[in-house]
Amino acid sequence: MKTLKSIPLKFALAIAITALIFACDINPNNEVQPEILPESFAVDIPNSISNDAVAGGRFINGRVADDTLNGNEIYEQLGLFIAIGEGASDLVESIIFGIRVHNINRPITLTYISDDDNRAKNLVVIESSEFEGKTYDYELTITDADSEQNVDGGKAMQVFWNTSPVEGIAILKPFNIDRVHDADAGEGIFRIDYSENSEFGYDAHMIVSISNLTLEDPNVDPFSMRTIRMFAGKSGDVVDVYGNSSHPNAKLFTDDTGFNWAFVASGSEESGLGVAEVGLPPSNLDSNDRAVLLEDNSVKSVFTAAINEAFPNFPQWIIDAYLVNTEAPGFFDNDGFIQGGTSPGSEWDELVSRIQDLTPYNPLETSNLEIMFK
Repeated sequence: MKTLKSIPLKFALAIAITALIFACDINPNNEVQPEILPESFAVDIPNSISNDAVAGGRFINGRVADDTLNGNEIYEQLGLFIAIGEGASDLVESIIFGIRVHNINRPITLTYISDDDNRAKNLVVIESSEFEGKTYDYELTITDADSEQNVDGGKAMQVFWNTSPVEGIAILKPFNIDRVHDADAGEGIFRIDYSENSEFGYDAHMIVSISNLTLEDPNVDPFSMRTIRMFAGKSGDVVDVYGNSSHPNAKLFTDDTGFNWAFVASGSEESGLGVAEVGLPPSNLDSNDRAVLLEDNSVKSVFTAAINEAFPNFPQWIIDAYLVNTEAPGFFDNDGFIQGGTSPGSEWDELVSRIQDLTPYNPLETSNLEIMFK
């Protein structure tokens, strides 16, 4: 697995949990039992389609600085959104890795002091827990001890999982995990649905959901994201990704606000190649139709309409030249965007074929996404 990626969140993504204070051992005979924590809870996404570099956003708020819109400026945002989703799943794995120091191989209750914010955290593991109509082998809950009387119960993380095959749900609130580095995380909540049971035909897949995301620095987040929903499925070395992110305050050339960045992508770790298609449907669009999301609301279509509205006297040939890199799909390697529309070679053919079967999530459902603990 890759090392934990640095993503442009106002959240610290490295969690090390140490310094056990109290443990209530409900295995008094101290019998050796196998590890019950899942070893994996994330899908590693190829760098060709997951990149935490942040675009400058020159086409935002009506600015057109050059004669041609650089392809990287379009697709760096896509790589950013995917990287944020992958970073959320990496965070879950890092926490699970950190609490392995407590040798959790059975139901247990303990309190520890977090190295990150020097606050007491309570950890409870129970067997046979029901969540959303399904019974899981285990449930792990971590709370910020001094915040358990708050409305949110001080809940920092809950994981529900089965051990064979590994599948489960992890929900975490960064603010309650680390009050020092994540002090401005507010009500942001992550959820990871992970499975190795092949119900979608993948070796492993995850669904990443993020709600109430707060990223106010325009240099970090020019689109003011609020929610993200992303699916990532791994087959061999190839990963298919689709989803969207909601940007209620974003503008494209005009004063009209509110759109989703809808996307489908496929990348190969071995070859370092990637293919992606992006749409910009309105945030209030209630549709699951791939053609509506990615063709009717393609980057080129939406930008053309926005430019014509903002600059009605622009000659069409100038607009066409400016948007030449918005032709779908976009082709990538590990160095970034190569070109749009026309394939650079047959090496990308399989990936092009794969994205034809992928459809982003419903924009309205993503815009209204809410995540809650049990």
